Amino acid sequence: MASIPENFLIRDAVEKDMAPIAEIYAYHVLHGLASFEQTPPDVTEISRRWRAILEKALPYTIAERDGEILGYAYAGPYRSRPAYRFTVENSVYVRPKLERQGLGRGLLANLIERCTALGLRQMVAVIGDSGHEGSIGLHKALGFRMVGTIEAAGFKHGKWVDSVLMQRRLGDGSTTRPES
Repeated sequence: MASIPENFLIRDAVEKDMAPIAEIYAYHVLHGLASFEQTPPDVTEISRRWRAILEKALPYTIAERDGEILGYAYAGPYRSRPAYRFTVENSVYVRPKLERQGLGRGLLANLIERCTALGLRQMVAVIGDSGHEGSIGLHKALGFRMVGTIEAAGFKHGKWVDSVLMQRRLGDGSTTRPES
């Protein structure tokens, strides 16, 4: 089982979790560079996105303590074309002021484990802001390697922002043929 920080529970997200998830995401949209969205989506849109992930049988999890949602993570399709079907992109968001406490690590480790069990072969991280040392460090610590930087990919909060691409092999990666 994935390493879960002490005093946190990681479980599948359910409909009632969508409002706290929307709140966490809104903070990152409005104040950070992890997402290139500029207007936070409402709970209805967050719920639609959650259902789209579930329809693809991919994991969407939350971390909670004493009933409070502290962060969430999910794996979504990397691209829509069929050849990409064994590759997913991860997303991990933690409530403000709870960074660097092992929560993101627990969520991402759990996501890696679950995606590997599904037979997926590659996980990609698209990290907003090449200066986001916390996210880059988290991914490196869990076996991701740097594969590139798209310079000035977006313009947010009055500045040009890079996108960092990192990748991690899942299971056998590209060493064997996947089961179709």
